[in-house]
Amino acid sequence: MDVVEACKAFVAVSGHGSFTVGAAAARIPQSVASRRVAALERHFGARLFTRTSRAVALTPFGREMLPSARRLVDLAEALEHDARRAKLRPFRLAVPEVCAPRPLARLVADARRHDLDLDPRPAGPADRVELVRTLDVRAALVAVPPDDGVWRVPLGLAGHADPGAASAVHVETLRAGRAERTARRRRIRLQPEDDVPHVRDRLTRLRDAVGLQPSQVVVAPSLVAAAADVLGSADLLLCSPGQAVDLGLHWRPIGELDLARGYDVTAGLREDAERIRDLPAAAIGRCLDGGEGRP
Repeated sequence: MDVVEACKAFVAVSGHGSFTVGAAAARIPQSVASRRVAALERHFGARLFTRTSRAVALTPFGREMLPSARRLVDLAEALEHDARRAKLRPFRLAVPEVCAPRPLARLVADARRHDLDLDPRPAGPADRVELVRTLDVRAALVAVPPDDGVWRVPLGLAGHADPGAASAVHVETLRAGRAERTARRRRIRLQPEDDVPHVRDRLTRLRDAVGLQPSQVVVAPSLVAAAADVLGSADLLLCSPGQAVDLGLHWRPIGELDLARGYDVTAGLREDAERIRDLPAAAIGRCLDGGEGRP
């Protein structure tokens, strides 16, 4: 027996003195109201109403039970109201700053179909972790080594010059020859999203292994700054394929290194993390690629 629904019928019938009118007020059939009240009487082991052919009246036991039944019904209605409000309350999610507007908007639309009102908060890798720690967001898409992540975004090098038929860019080709030692050396520019150990340190070790100068791998203050430097020179940008398309750059994988961003979900509460993981993985993946999702 559903005690709450039975009490709703009990309260409605007592308020109108009729099973027919009370059932109509409760928006249930009269037969359902009768069954629910009868079930409540069996549960309590005493009659709530005296019944005649014309009306019903509360028994002394029914009068004693009515205030408690009303409190239970009011509490249940308040609980349902709070649940509806909780579903509509924005769910703050820290996302990488590389997420482009269009795939991010699609993710928000997909989340709404799952009764989740996402409120994305773009932030850098370290800031996203801190936002979860301080409870400024309920969850975050955090940078992790690609083998540990739910999502993996390949990284390569992109420049404004078309590399032609080249299938990959080899970092060792950036090493200056004897005739070029007085010229400005080409650089690899990292955006803030890739200023994490599992990306930055691997590329730095490759830089040292092939004999590049320390200044030839640099972290830019922003993606815009990094892209501007690449568009105005022969430098290369470490980025995803989607970002390269949006910036009008030519992307190739790195010849000596399989480099990728990895992402996972973290949250203060396990159920909040699960709510994000329950969203379509492909929709989140499109956001993390950093492009606008062009076909």
